[in-house]
Amino acid sequence: MKLHADPLTDRNTVTAYGAGYVEINKVRHERAIVLTPDRPVAPWNVAGFDALRVEDFAALLSFAPDVVLLGTGARQRFPHPRLLAPLAQAGVGVEVMDTHAACRTYNILMAEGRRVLALLLLEP
Repeated sequence: MKLHADPLTDRNTVTAYGAGYVEINKVRHERAIVLTPDRPVAPWNVAGFDALRVEDFAALLSFAPDVVLLGTGARQRFPHPRLLAPLAQAGVGVEVMDTHAACRTYNILMAEGRRVLALLLLEP
């Protein structure tokens, strides 16, 4: 699905996505990423959903997000609550959805000026 970015924005915007990829500001990514509106897109060095660790989520606190969107790939999968405990203890909201839904939701929250962080898992 192609999405069209507001040409007046200097924020990271999901401009397209499909099976195994997302495009941020028209740059294609085929591996898991950490996405925020105002920082460079960064790789999220996880081996996949089943390899997620508490440390993967605790490290996100340095971004000071209001909400974290976890895109779990082609289908929605819920991580064990103990993995998300560092975020919950800090009062950070977490929404879990498939990666394409996370891309759409990220764009909406980013456009509203929210401090959103998206973790996007991509499957080949």
